[in-house]
Amino acid sequence: MSITRPLGFRAAGLAAGIKANGRRDLALVVNDGPRDTAAAVFTSNRVQAAPVLWSRQAVADGRARAVVLNSGGANACTGPEGFADTHRTAEHLAGALDVSAQDVLVCSTGLIGERLPMEPLLAGASAAVDALDAGEQADATAAQAIMTTDTVPKTAEVVLPSGVVVGGIAKGAGMLAPQLATMLVVLTTDADVDAATAQEALAAATRTTFDRVDSDACMSTNDTVILLASGASGTAVDAAELGEAVRAVSADLARQLVADAEGASHDVHVVVRSASSEDAALAVAREIARSSLVKTAIFGNDPNWGRIVSAAGCVPEAVAPFDVTDLSVSVNGVEVCRGGGAHRDRSEVDMTPRETVIEVDLGAGAAEADIWTNDLTHAYVEENSAYSS
Repeated sequence: MSITRPLGFRAAGLAAGIKANGRRDLALVVNDGPRDTAAAVFTSNRVQAAPVLWSRQAVADGRARAVVLNSGGANACTGPEGFADTHRTAEHLAGALDVSAQDVLVCSTGLIGERLPMEPLLAGASAAVDALDAGEQADATAAQAIMTTDTVPKTAEVVLPSGVVVGGIAKGAGMLAPQLATMLVVLTTDADVDAATAQEALAAATRTTFDRVDSDACMSTNDTVILLASGASGTAVDAAELGEAVRAVSADLARQLVADAEGASHDVHVVVRSASSEDAALAVAREIARSSLVKTAIFGNDPNWGRIVSAAGCVPEAVAPFDVTDLSVSVNGVEVCRGGGAHRDRSEVDMTPRETVIEVDLGAGAAEADIWTNDLTHAYVEENSAYSS
């Protein structure tokens, strides 16, 4: 289970006919309360889809009762008509659930630039209300309904010692870059928590999880991460406890996103240590993670440390000061570069595991940061050159 494991939530996922292939394409998550606490974080792309614009406004008061999500169409770059479609969706569900339209958040994912087919979408929304339930089947169908190029649904949950539960579902397999990485995520908890605490917990969690996933340096127009709190457990948790639980679920889901990245054959964990600041470490890690030369070398099972140090050197000194003679690089535990030059032979590195760990020591301080990415393969190129849904 995941999003309905916390008390006070129901969910559904079904095929509304938005996708031509007949697969599930509409999900609904409802918070039955007694609390209606909501928090959200959205894409920082200047081009934002209509559902993002709507949900930003709707969640500003820290409240929400429902989230409706569709795959098969992003409803981005669709102008005033697209925004009206989003508003109409919220109004339709508000009537069916007997809540305010402002308490219905909307998420979409899929192809940019095309209007959604509203008749099947609204009919599907009504059917989803009738199908709402709690349990493994409800969670599974909701997670499946938000998939696009994902090959598997993504779910996670954490149970706190107090009995409070945090659950989540996510989608995302390409266009993974901050902020947040390209994704739709719904997190739920039955903790008794106010909106300010929930927003603080979510923002802190995304900063070190979803914001640290960088598959292909392409930021989406639709990225949305939502946290709903029902208070149904009757248990209040402090900010630190909630924050750690939300972070743990977010980290689990973020790792699943990388594992399902389009066409990937390696999951790559870039860790930068001994930096002058966390921002400096993150800048270097991101530069390495985004390097096509690094990513293609990993695809070829080549621990090419020269490409790694070259990428690190692209970061301006004002952002990440370090002396190249202090620079060291290890790949899968083998220190192939020390003091800015060759050290152990790269033939000692085993590149056959799915996970590749690149560790860079800048010798410039005590701060560190990490990024998850993946290699760049023929399959990624083929899939994205033919993307149409």
